[in-house]
Amino acid sequence: MVFKYDFLIIGSGVAGMSYALKVARARKGKVCMICKTTLDEANTSFAQGGVASVTNLEVDNFDKHIEDTMIAGDYISDRAAVEQVVRNAPEQIKELVGWGVNFDRTKDGTFDLHREGGHSEFRILHHSDDTGAEIQRGLMAAVRTNPDIEIKENHFAVEIITQHHLGARVTRRTPYINCYGAYVLNPDTQKVDTYLSKVTVMCTGGCGAVYQTTTNPIIATGDGEAMVYRAKGTVKDMEFVQFHPTALYHQGETHPAFLITEAMRGYGGILRLPDGSSFMEKYDKRLSLAPRDIVARAIDKEMKIHGLDHVCLDVTHKNAEETKRHFPNIYMKCKSIGIDITTDYIPVRPAAHYMCGGIKVDLNGQSSIDRLYAIGECSCTGLHGGNRLASNSLIEAVVYADAAARHSIAHVDEYDFNDKIPEWNDEGTMTNEEKVLITQSVKEVGEIMSNYVGIVRSDLRLKRAWDRLDLLYEETEALFKRVKASRDICELRNMINVGYLITRQAIERKECRGLHFTTDYPLHAYDRR
Repeated sequence: MVFKYDFLIIGSGVAGMSYALKVARARKGKVCMICKTTLDEANTSFAQGGVASVTNLEVDNFDKHIEDTMIAGDYISDRAAVEQVVRNAPEQIKELVGWGVNFDRTKDGTFDLHREGGHSEFRILHHSDDTGAEIQRGLMAAVRTNPDIEIKENHFAVEIITQHHLGARVTRRTPYINCYGAYVLNPDTQKVDTYLSKVTVMCTGGCGAVYQTTTNPIIATGDGEAMVYRAKGTVKDMEFVQFHPTALYHQGETHPAFLITEAMRGYGGILRLPDGSSFMEKYDKRLSLAPRDIVARAIDKEMKIHGLDHVCLDVTHKNAEETKRHFPNIYMKCKSIGIDITTDYIPVRPAAHYMCGGIKVDLNGQSSIDRLYAIGECSCTGLHGGNRLASNSLIEAVVYADAAARHSIAHVDEYDFNDKIPEWNDEGTMTNEEKVLITQSVKEVGEIMSNYVGIVRSDLRLKRAWDRLDLLYEETEALFKRVKASRDICELRNMINVGYLITRQAIERKECRGLHFTTDYPLHAYDRR
């Protein structure tokens, strides 16, 4: 079947939903949101810490937030992108509140602000310790009640459509690649339908599922980055994979590993070895509140030195009732596995958490492919540089959703639907009966990435990852050509593409910089953190 929408949104997190609400409000055409699973399952829901924005002008200002972001990003960040996000953040916070999102407030009605690693001031707005879930709840309520937004749940985008599908030869040097929509798998018919659009927006979230242990949901398979890369779009900075230093260590919980928010260290939590000795003083003067890459590497090193499978986070010295009030979900989760965080250390270890790179976009969220925008974690705006500053991601998503909405609304009337696009051709293919091959290959990708492209890398490890991924790529592409499209094989293709991009761009960076740490090259001369 063929569908037509003026605005086609692929993804349903804070980026996709806020963009949908903004373009629907403009009444410039039909809006459709493609959700891989259900509307509520997105990386946004798993974000505990909060949203960074300058709101307490008595002690904080934009310049401080900008400098904190540049320092955390190892000065690779695009300052124009940093300024756009930081200066527009307060207005977008007002918009979120207007859509029904609740942030915790003090008794006098002002925002109750947290401080997290790398921030020089208290500027993190939050809702208890489940801020992402609250933002997702508020936006879902607004989206579901908006009659101008059509939601397609459990639909899977297979490929974006370009002139390649009309028979044209498209390469990375083709000057004008156009996006005409996407091919989307319908779960009810198991057929791939054609979705034509004037504007397509990629909001597919992260790619943490390519690692064995991640704080991301299992659906975070890097679909957007992979689709755009296959369409010859620009994908950048994929070597900068952020590992959250403190995921709860509990055997068997790896997809997702439960996140112990950085706000807990801002609250006064101290990283310790199981014997009670602290160790961060050996690595950084900011101790447990150093930027995430520094803390994650420190924990990784201590685990290797002492032969540990985890370290510990200690908040036992804090007031028990205050701890339970600030972190009720963490308290209940830990309690469920026999840990009372008011009296016991919390076992933690790093886990793949956030992709700082992605689909390269400009200040309007436009990718290198015309009529295609990318916002949220799947995009590379330049904000994060070599390492994301805590709680900058959610605010980036809403600021760039606003920029992309403004730009696409202004230009959507310039585009037409391309009715020459052929329907998906699966003639001669068969239903895949070899699911075990896909399951095993997914496990192999996780093992390859965790063992060879993790927190600490080397040329030898990266070369081994490249070789193993190349073999998986050849096997999977051969299988994909023989069988009918299904979500599991499409996700595997995407994971292999993303693993390849992370590995290749890590090989190309001949220095230690930000989140990319290699034993074969020294720290960058301008590393000022």
